[in-house]
Amino acid sequence: MGDPSRAPPLTRASVIEAHELIKEYVHLTPVLTCHTLDTIASTPQEFTALSDTPHDGLDVPAKPKIRFFFKCENFQRVGAFKVRGAFHALKRLSKEELEKGVVTHSSGNHAQALALAARTFNIPAHIVMPTISTPSKIAGTRSYGARIVFSGSTSQEREAVVSTVIAQTGATLVPPYDHPNIILGQGTMALELEAQVTALLAPSEGPRKLDAVITPCGGGGMLSGVATALLGSGIRVFGAEPSFQGADDARRGIAARERVTHVKSLTIADGLRTPLGEWTWGIVSDRSKVAGVFSVSEDQIKAAMRLVLERMKVFIEPSAAVPLAVCLFNEEFRRLVEREGGEEGWNVGVVFSGGNTTVEAVAKIFETTDRKEERAAGEVGALGEREVQDVAG
Repeated sequence: MGDPSRAPPLTRASVIEAHELIKEYVHLTPVLTCHTLDTIASTPQEFTALSDTPHDGLDVPAKPKIRFFFKCENFQRVGAFKVRGAFHALKRLSKEELEKGVVTHSSGNHAQALALAARTFNIPAHIVMPTISTPSKIAGTRSYGARIVFSGSTSQEREAVVSTVIAQTGATLVPPYDHPNIILGQGTMALELEAQVTALLAPSEGPRKLDAVITPCGGGGMLSGVATALLGSGIRVFGAEPSFQGADDARRGIAARERVTHVKSLTIADGLRTPLGEWTWGIVSDRSKVAGVFSVSEDQIKAAMRLVLERMKVFIEPSAAVPLAVCLFNEEFRRLVEREGGEEGWNVGVVFSGGNTTVEAVAKIFETTDRKEERAAGEVGALGEREVQDVAG
């Protein structure tokens, strides 16, 4: 995308300008509430829920009061927030750059978003995708008319293929997350969320507004954009990551005061397997912009996803469930809300980042979980039978 210095500054005013540029191309996604999830989040966890977690052994679980407002980017075009950054990036290109087309490397939502934006502006799009990409996402990207070029799965292999495409076509690279224009585009959702929640609260609760927003964090483009958009608003911004196999690179990097540059994780939250980039690290690691990053386990992500599916009747991908999982299960975050929110509690905006998964994939996730539960129940039942036999003997 050329020299980042040509991009607007990373400010709230620039996010407002970006929203004006892209709002005709993106959906104003709804904000949903769910009293049942509010109640669950505002109920102290049972001690069993804390076992085998970093919070095991706590004497008293946190008692926060949380009211959720879910920004449903799973209803966005291509099923994910990524179209915001893609359209803003293309709106910032020159006529000459547009004529030569665009290229990116992505295995999922950014690939589809850029393909759609390129088709909208009638320009070529070259998408480098690992051969192990989900078939449904390959098909989705191809359906928008993009040329797909396959590569190996490592970042070095993907970047080598991108360089070849650029040399052959002169296409402009539009990275998935680590560029100011992408960050500003993604931040537009926060402006909408802030206004939508204010409107929802106004009739019943006067001037009250959002206290916090929590988003998934992979490469950090969305979290950085939301933090940029809400800087100075009084709304705290938090990030959420999976902890499986070190996928919580942002949290670990902040603790070590050094960016983690490589992540190799097979977390079910496949959209969050990417480490922070240089631009996003600069924002996410700044406590004046992002108040904290928290992580959750695979089982906690599954539990949150199940609640959304069963209680809200909303279809989301695992990555989108991670912020809710933090609010429900991460005791560090819950104690923060209890301490800072007091008796009134917090109005928390939660970003559902996308819904690009399949029924088959979701069934497989819960099939594994259900089998574990069945085995555990069987073991408990067998133990009970042995105890009865011992007493009878």
